Amino acid sequence: MRIVYPWLCDLVRVPGDPESIAHEISLRGFEVASVEPGDNPVIDFEITANRPDCLSHIGIAREASAIWGLPLTMPDATMPPEGPAEDLQVRIDDPDLCPRYCAQVFEIDVKPSPQWLVDRLEAAGVRSISNIVDVTNYVMLEMGQPMHAFDLERLAGRALVIRRARPGERMRTLDGVERALDRDMLVIADADRPSAIGGVMGGHDSEIGSTTRLMALESAYFHPPSIRRTSKRLGLKTEASIRFARGGDVAAPPVGIARAAALFEKLGAARPRGPIVDRYPSPRQPSVVPLRASRIAHLLGQDVPAADVERILTALSFGVTKTAKGSDAAWQVTVPSFRVDVAREADLIEEVGRHYGFDRLPTTFPALEVPQPAPPASLALERRVRQILIATGFSEASTFAFVEKEAAAPFSEPGAEPHAIANPLSEKFAVLRPSLLVGLVESAAYNRRRGRKDIQLFEAGSRFGVEGEGRSAAFVWSGAAEGPHWSAPTRPVDFFDVKGVAEQICGALGIAPEFAPSRASYLVHGRAAEVRAGASLAGLVGQIAPSLVEARGFPANEPVYAAELDLRALSTGAASDDRLVETLPRHPSIVRDLSMLVDDTLPAAAVRGTIRSAAPPTLVSIVEFDRYQGKGVPEGRVSLSLRLTYRAADRTMTDDEAQEATERIVDALRAAHNAERR
Repeated sequence: MRIVYPWLCDLVRVPGDPESIAHEISLRGFEVASVEPGDNPVIDFEITANRPDCLSHIGIAREASAIWGLPLTMPDATMPPEGPAEDLQVRIDDPDLCPRYCAQVFEIDVKPSPQWLVDRLEAAGVRSISNIVDVTNYVMLEMGQPMHAFDLERLAGRALVIRRARPGERMRTLDGVERALDRDMLVIADADRPSAIGGVMGGHDSEIGSTTRLMALESAYFHPPSIRRTSKRLGLKTEASIRFARGGDVAAPPVGIARAAALFEKLGAARPRGPIVDRYPSPRQPSVVPLRASRIAHLLGQDVPAADVERILTALSFGVTKTAKGSDAAWQVTVPSFRVDVAREADLIEEVGRHYGFDRLPTTFPALEVPQPAPPASLALERRVRQILIATGFSEASTFAFVEKEAAAPFSEPGAEPHAIANPLSEKFAVLRPSLLVGLVESAAYNRRRGRKDIQLFEAGSRFGVEGEGRSAAFVWSGAAEGPHWSAPTRPVDFFDVKGVAEQICGALGIAPEFAPSRASYLVHGRAAEVRAGASLAGLVGQIAPSLVEARGFPANEPVYAAELDLRALSTGAASDDRLVETLPRHPSIVRDLSMLVDDTLPAAAVRGTIRSAAPPTLVSIVEFDRYQGKGVPEGRVSLSLRLTYRAADRTMTDDEAQEATERIVDALRAAHNAERR
C-alpha cells in the first residue's frame, strides 16, 4: 500500500520525516518495501492479508495515531443538500453474497481533476482519468472503500439488481474483454443484462463518459470468498477485488458515498439527487470480546498496566468498557466493523502487545511439564540413509511434491491415476507426486541442459500412491561411475553401480536384500530389478526408459539409472541397533574359486541361496567375480565364477575341509539348477 506522506499528515500530524515514520510503524508489524522522496514522499508498506483495514491512508493513520498518541482527523464526509430525486430501483436478490448495497444518484459535470488531486493519485500509483472517476479512486485509497460509477441513463429500467450470473451470460468489462460468467459469480445487473462483476470490475456498456449527465454511484460490501473465487476464475485482479477479497467494512458503504459527495461538492463536479439508497436486509451487531489482564500477562509474559491497555485499544478505535479493577482487571471490548481480523481474546492481546512494544517483553521459555518424547525411529533411519547416500557421492535435492500430471503418469502404479490437486496453481503443479523420481529426473535434466554431465542426486521425502502418503528415498545417476584418473579411461555408470548403492543402504541397516527382475513400465527391461527385504518389496533399481529422459532434455545416448527404496519396508526389515561386536578373526581363511554353467535366466540370488543352504557355517563370503557368455558356452547358458571364502572362528581349517564343503555346494547346485562345473 503506497502511503503518500502529505496525505497521511492531513489525517494525523505525525512528527519526523518519512524515513523515521516508516521505521516506527514497521515496529508494529508493517513491513516497509520502500521510502520514496520527492514533492509527495511515499512510504510503500507490505500489508498482510489479515489487515485489509490498512489498505488505506486512514488505516495507517490510525496506527500512527496510536503510536504517537495524536488525534486522528477524519476527512469531511458531510452529505451536501439533495436535489430533486431521480428514479433508481435497487434490489438485492442474493444477500449471502452481498449483505449490503448502497447507491446514490448524482447530477455530474465530467471534466479534468484539479492538479492537487492528480498529484496525490499519481503518487499513490493511480492514473488520473476524470474528476468523477478520480474521486472514487481517491476515496478508495483514503478510506479503503472501493466504489463504482454507472451511467444511469444507460441502465435498462434504471435498475440495479444484485444477483448471481445466469447460465450462458457474458459481458464486456471496462478493459474491453468479453467474459463468460457462471452461476457462482455475483453481478450487478440492470433490468436486462449484467452491468458489472460485483466487487471486481465494471461493465463497458454502462461506463461513465464525457457526455454522462446522471450517475448512479455504488458502494457495497461483498462476501470475501465469493470475490476471491470470481477474481481467480476470471484471472482478473483489481484494486477493488484485492480489498473486497480480504474483507471489507460492512459499515463503510454509506460513509464512502458521503465522503465522495463532499469531494464532488468541493470540486464542483456533482451534486446528489434524492436520498441515498441503503439496502441492508440483515444488519450485523458489533462483536464484543472479553479481555482479562491475567490472560494478557500469561500470553505476553509480562503484566501490562491497565491504563496502557485502555489507551492502546481506544486509540485503535475499539470500544473499551472496564468490568473489573485491580489485579483481576477485565474489560468488554467492542470490535469496530473494519477490524475483520479480531474475533477472540488472543487477537486483542496481540494488538496490546504490538503497541506496548514487543521489544519491552522479556525473553522467556515455557516450562517443560513433561519430558520431550524421543524422536520416532523412522527419523533416525531416514537420517542414516541420507548419510550413506552423501558418503557415496550423491548430492541432496529438494523437489516439489506438486508435479505435472504428464510427468507423473509414467511413475504411477499400474491402473492408478496420480492424486489430483483440487485447486492447482497451474498445470505444472496439478497432481501429487507418486514417486520421488518425477522431480529427481526433472532436476537431473535441468543440470544436464546446463552442461553438467556427471549427475548424482538423491532425495528423501513423501510420495503419494494408492495407499496414501508414504516415505521413500530415491536417487538418480548419470554420466561417469567414478571420477577421471590417468590410470584408466572413465567408465560410465551401469546397472551394477546403482544396485551396489542399494546393497550398501540395505547392508548398513542390517538387511540382506534379494534382487529379482522387474517389469516396471518406466524402467528398461533387463536392466531393472526389484529389491526385497524379507517378504516385503522394498523398492526398484534400474535404468530409466530412454523415452522418458529424452522428453526431459537428456541426449539419447546417455542412460540415466535410478533407484527408489520404501523407507517403511526398510524400517521393518532393519536390524536392531543393539548389534554385537565381534573381534577380528585370529585364524587364516581358505579361498576356493568355482566356475559353474547355469541357465542365463537364473538370478544370481538363487545361486547364492542354494550355496548358503548347502554350505557349513565356516563359509563367510560369496563373491561373483566373473560372468561369461560366448564361445565355448552352450546357447542359453552362462559361466558364473564365484569366490568362496571359508574360515573357522576357533581353529585353522584344513584344505580337506574346504574341499569337502565345496563339493557339497557343487552337488547342491547341480541338483537344484542343473548346473555343470567347468
